[in-house]
Amino acid sequence: MVKGVILDFNGTLFFDSQFHDIAWKMISKEIRGYEMSDEELINHMHGKNNEMVIKYLKSDIDDETNKKYSLLKEEKYRQMCKAHPDMFHLAPGVITFFEYLNNHHIPFTIASASIKENIDFFIESFELAKYMDVSKIVYDDGSYPDKITMFEHAASLLNTTCDQCLIVEDSVSGIKFAKAVNAKYIVAVNSDHNIDKYAQFDYLTRIINDFDEFCYDII
Repeated sequence: MVKGVILDFNGTLFFDSQFHDIAWKMISKEIRGYEMSDEELINHMHGKNNEMVIKYLKSDIDDETNKKYSLLKEEKYRQMCKAHPDMFHLAPGVITFFEYLNNHHIPFTIASASIKENIDFFIESFELAKYMDVSKIVYDDGSYPDKITMFEHAASLLNTTCDQCLIVEDSVSGIKFAKAVNAKYIVAVNSDHNIDKYAQFDYLTRIINDFDEFCYDII
């Protein structure tokens, strides 16, 4: 039995990759004069925090300008979420999963590369406080160099360590970071229906398309 569950958010609990992709292409056009390619999005956006992505787009950018573009990107992203209410909901099976964890007294939290403005947006829009202690959500506040430190902090907030946790991720980089912290189990959510990208990971416990397919026997 696991002692904690750490969940990625974007692309894992909420299938919103297309909104992020469009927003980053718009920001890239403002910074570089042309959009990010799909390959760039996969290799340099997915699983990365905003500061890292913007520094990739312009390596010599100053901190103040970086912050400005980060906030602008997330503003555009939130506008697109609101403009598509048919897609603005938690992934299939997520609420049932939350309820299962609570009913079985398994502590869980979110570790996300999203900034505070987005986390607040999600907490309000999806009523996350009904299911979890939202004060334990780990997000990009500028103090985490990567998701390794996010996962470690998240585990400590659950009064355990990563090697006693299930980590659920969708991105290649997130899965690698989950392995780096020696997560007890790693489940990949194939939200973009590209299962080939997981072929390199022989240590994955499960690959699911959404939480309706989650195998509760591992927890």
